[in-house]
Amino acid sequence: MSLRESILQSWQRSEASLVDVDQPSPAYISGIDVDTTLTRAARPVIDALASELTNEPVCIILTDAKGIVLDRRGGDPALIRRLDAVDLSPGFTYSESEVGTNGIGTALEVGGPILVLGPEHYTGVLRGFACAGAPITHPVTGGQLGVLDITTQARNSNAVLLSFAKLAARRIQERIIEEANALDQALLSDYYAACRHTGGSVIALGEEVFMINAHAQAHFDSVDQAALIDRTRDARGGTRPCTFIADLPSGFTARLAYQPTFLGNRLAGGIVQVREHRSGLRSSAARVPTLPGVIGTSALWRHTTQEVLESAGRSEWIVAEGETGTGKLTLLRAVHNYSRPGNRLVILDADDPEVVNAATTELEAGSDLVLRHAHLLSTEDIHALVDVLQTVRDSLSDEPWIALTVITGQSDAQDELDTQLLRFFPRTVAVPPLRHHLDDVQALVPHLLARTGVAGVTLSQAAVSQLMRLPWPGNVTHLRTVLGEVARRRRSGVVELDGLPAECRASTRRHLTRLEALERDAIVDALAAHQGDKAAAALALGMSRATIYRKIRDYAIVT
Repeated sequence: MSLRESILQSWQRSEASLVDVDQPSPAYISGIDVDTTLTRAARPVIDALASELTNEPVCIILTDAKGIVLDRRGGDPALIRRLDAVDLSPGFTYSESEVGTNGIGTALEVGGPILVLGPEHYTGVLRGFACAGAPITHPVTGGQLGVLDITTQARNSNAVLLSFAKLAARRIQERIIEEANALDQALLSDYYAACRHTGGSVIALGEEVFMINAHAQAHFDSVDQAALIDRTRDARGGTRPCTFIADLPSGFTARLAYQPTFLGNRLAGGIVQVREHRSGLRSSAARVPTLPGVIGTSALWRHTTQEVLESAGRSEWIVAEGETGTGKLTLLRAVHNYSRPGNRLVILDADDPEVVNAATTELEAGSDLVLRHAHLLSTEDIHALVDVLQTVRDSLSDEPWIALTVITGQSDAQDELDTQLLRFFPRTVAVPPLRHHLDDVQALVPHLLARTGVAGVTLSQAAVSQLMRLPWPGNVTHLRTVLGEVARRRRSGVVELDGLPAECRASTRRHLTRLEALERDAIVDALAAHQGDKAAAALALGMSRATIYRKIRDYAIVT
């Protein structure tokens, strides 16, 4: 059979993906989100189209950008039974890599509308159908949102199907614009109201909108504005009011109060009101000594170090709170060695079954103590430790220094932890995630490379600059792992941008699934292997050029 060029290329991609020619098994995804920008915009369009095609033996199918079926309408009983037999129903994935050439997956791959007629399907079980798929793209960002597909039995195929699909996709995109305009208008209204009522610095955060008022621009220099913008990233998408503190490079501390904006039950974004006041940050930070093993000169990091130093100097019990990998234990150990060098420091893990007995023994001996991962303590261990700490507080004239490390919100016994154990600790220090002091990456890189034990490896400024753009979800520990991989690959010399691991060549800040991360890495490796030639990389991966350009943009891959 002679195939059209687009269909032939799709068959080649399907073969490269090892799709079963006879009986593919599309993956089923449970718990799909049916209340998204796409589904809300598509629902009335599909309703109208279904009513127009009431007497036609066709089925209207909506999928997301991964080919997962979100909705299926219409179709006579015979057609529905046949679609169920091939798992073309909500929850199943009809990407090209799962089931081969089809109107949904192939439309996503080529980034344009396509009609796939019976024998043009790659797998035999689909050759009894004709599918017309039209991609739905976001009218603002241009990113793919999904596909509107019209499917019928092959004997009923008609070129008009593709026209219907394209028209419906356009209508959905128009409704997305209408919804976005309404959401943006609601956010804009709250933004103007906040600017009028407060007279202070205001920031508006939407899905596609970011605004900062003239007051903020006048009161904060460009470096502080960048820090504020970065700090607000954690609030984006939040549905509850919250308040957080930002220590700025200039020496100011800013209090940021976030209030979400809703249009009905839909989140339009949020308003951040900024209250700034001059703190002692700059003057106190200047007095922070250099601690061996503690790397960082940013105002935020030095301020954090100063707080822990003050606690240790007064033997004040302290909680170091923060995400995994931020350097809580490193900071506590270094501060202890500097402030209390004559005291023995013991580090215990909260998940040790003998932690209470060990803590009792060490505290009775006068040792200082760091209890790691206190959020893992059981209710029974918390009660027992409360008794131990009360005894120490009552009986010892020269109290030891005690510190806990905690990951916020990870405790199974949070109430007991908060109300019973933490009342003994008058100070909690938030150890910031690396993404909040990215300027320290410049100093961390050579320090962590030296710790790999591989001498003579350095990173070019371009490579370091790229590392400073990344969100580092695993914080300093994540950076250390990446640099360890770099040192294993390159034993000496200067590592350029293309020598960084694949995950560092993309700067997207959204969380990637394991499958997306593998795809991103494969694209980065293919681009490196072909000296940045996108067409050659696409050919090697079995992708169309349109697909690889789209994915480079979606993953923010640096080429």
